Amino acid sequence: MGNIVAIVGRPNVGKSTLFNRLVGMRQAIVDATEGTTRDRHYGTTDWRGREFTVVDTGGFTVNSEDVFEQAICRQVALAIEEADSLIFMVDVETGITDLDQTMADMLRRQKKPVILAVNKVDNTQRQTDAYEFYALGLGDPITFSSMTGSGTGELMDAVVESLPAEQPEEEKAEENAIPKIAIVGRPNVGKSSLTNALLGEERNIVTPIAGTTRDAIHSYYNKFGMEFNLVDTAGLRKKQKVTDDLEFYSVMRTIRAIEDCDTAILMLDASLGVDAQDMNIFHLIVKNRKGCVIVVNKWDTIPDKQSNTTKEYAENIRKKLAPFNDVPIIFTSVTEKQRIFDALKTALKVCDNRKRRVPTAELNDFILPIIEQTPPPSIKGKYIRIKYAMMLPTPTPQFAFFVNLPQYVKDPYRRFLENRIRSQWDFSGVPMQIYFRQK
Repeated sequence: MGNIVAIVGRPNVGKSTLFNRLVGMRQAIVDATEGTTRDRHYGTTDWRGREFTVVDTGGFTVNSEDVFEQAICRQVALAIEEADSLIFMVDVETGITDLDQTMADMLRRQKKPVILAVNKVDNTQRQTDAYEFYALGLGDPITFSSMTGSGTGELMDAVVESLPAEQPEEEKAEENAIPKIAIVGRPNVGKSSLTNALLGEERNIVTPIAGTTRDAIHSYYNKFGMEFNLVDTAGLRKKQKVTDDLEFYSVMRTIRAIEDCDTAILMLDASLGVDAQDMNIFHLIVKNRKGCVIVVNKWDTIPDKQSNTTKEYAENIRKKLAPFNDVPIIFTSVTEKQRIFDALKTALKVCDNRKRRVPTAELNDFILPIIEQTPPPSIKGKYIRIKYAMMLPTPTPQFAFFVNLPQYVKDPYRRFLENRIRSQWDFSGVPMQIYFRQK
């Protein structure tokens, strides 16, 4: 299960620089998907084999003087509520300010682990100056510089140590026995209505299984031959409707729901189409290697539909999602109860696709003749030879191709192989990773 680490602190202490460094570190090394636009407020990183999501609370403050402090404190309160661990950033140049003091008081009163990170420490004098931060009563300060990156390793070590222990494999397997489906999307696209339409008719079958660590309510659903847990991101706890906070809060809830599920149903509003926020959520689903089904809701509100309207609309969505666009798209109207069970059946099918295994012999019999017919283009007169392929024993579909010169295989060829594999085996709705390894 993914963990959330929130970076909190007053403005201009370098939160975003640290955030970019942490997320960039991971993107440069691990991510094979290109064109992944990441909203600057949240991203995934890993350290010492632990993956977690980092949230930068910096971008959410309100820029007018009088509401400044309240807005920041509300941000901190929300971050405390949702995160597993907090990095509290202060700046050695300015020392302890009143706002730092206020935030430190808030942080001391709560139960979550707090790492006190003193930024801009890049010489011995500043190392000595950093001692004054003991006065905040949050334990030993960790000194670093987000600009140069010195000390970031120690900071990351402390973050990983502060996260809750990982579940043993047996518990994970037990927890994964019943598929978990999350309904995510922007505010007001009909997530709550869909949740209620699915769970509403016969409440007696629904048991909200409480006691899940972060009290996201997992509603157990078992009827019409379908059994799964619904990870509810809809109105779980209503907050004051302050626009900035509301957006921040829904982002935190969405990240949590995506990390907790096997397949996410991404709901869109038919009248609005796909916007940047939808794309951010989609990239988050792909980055976390979860299954995805797109549900275009409020389809009944679209006037003058022709026989090919659905097809054209789906094509437009797929163009925006490229390169990974092998995603089922379903048009529904929750208020009219149209095709809501199709959405569910498709989500369950995607859960199955995510667990699909392809035997090595079968994979090679299919893919090697294709590679022979269309080999990777040679680069600088060097011929690239792919010897064999195998599916890795990972929880999600990942393939390794063994090559004499892995560094020369480019993304278009990776996509070519992925498309061939998808044409032969049904991995619809599931992100796939393809690695080239030295033979």
